[in-house]
Amino acid sequence: MLQLQVQSHNKYKLYHNCSALSALMLPQSLSPFRPLSSSSSSFSQPIVPEQQQQQKPQLRSSQLVSLEYADLNLSYDLNLGHGRIRQHVNPFSPSFSTPAQVPDWNQVFADPALPLMVDIGCGSGRFLMWLAKRTPKVRNYLGLEIRQKMVKRAEVWLKDLALDNIHFLFANAPISFKQLVESYPGPLQLVSILCPDPHFKKKHHKRRVLQKPLVGAIVDNLSPGGQVFIQSDVLEVALDMKNQLDEVNALSHIDALNPDILCDSEGWLLSNPMGIRTEREIHAEFEGAKIYRRLYEKKQM
Repeated sequence: MLQLQVQSHNKYKLYHNCSALSALMLPQSLSPFRPLSSSSSSFSQPIVPEQQQQQKPQLRSSQLVSLEYADLNLSYDLNLGHGRIRQHVNPFSPSFSTPAQVPDWNQVFADPALPLMVDIGCGSGRFLMWLAKRTPKVRNYLGLEIRQKMVKRAEVWLKDLALDNIHFLFANAPISFKQLVESYPGPLQLVSILCPDPHFKKKHHKRRVLQKPLVGAIVDNLSPGGQVFIQSDVLEVALDMKNQLDEVNALSHIDALNPDILCDSEGWLLSNPMGIRTEREIHAEFEGAKIYRRLYEKKQM
């Protein structure tokens, strides 16, 4: 049984001090930072130099993201061609219907026998890069992303980082996940679905990434003791994922396995167990939103 420790997270701090819930998640944690403070001044009085020195400007959420991932030293001057990166796509579009090609795992990872983490909807990939940089020779990381430009940018960053335990694929996860993880030589140890596209309209709920076939593929391939981590800043989406995973007899929520895990009265984790926030998580908390998190573990057979 993994021992997990959760610290409460203050979503209004510029920086945060978060630590891994378990050795399975992440052995290292971020160093604590002091939050910046700001002081207000009256428009009727001129600002003197001493007051200017005490006044700290409020940063935008995009700047907070850069600060949180600063130690990756990534270049942002990338040429991804014309056109913006779309925030939402239709997973049922014919352009996303072809399964991703299974890679040669021996070419992708230095040691393909290591336990695998799969992040479904990995976005820019910085979240996985941060984890991979801190756990070399411990775990391999696979990011699946349906927006191809995001994958191309992540691949450029990977060349700069020179990591050999992480890989990104342009893939529609519900179509490609099963064949990818079944072909992987090592055990599937962790699957994360973090702030997925909510698809708010009822007629588009079928586009949400976590559907019963994907739940089945995750549970069937997850090694005993392996974990599934979900989170969303949209309560409706979080409840949808929670309800589907709660129905799986092979899974137990982490607070049922370890009563020391801190959850609120509705069973949501009080802290992020990964050691770092995702980009969407940073933006949402900056705006004052609550993040709904749950961590499941597959029962030992």
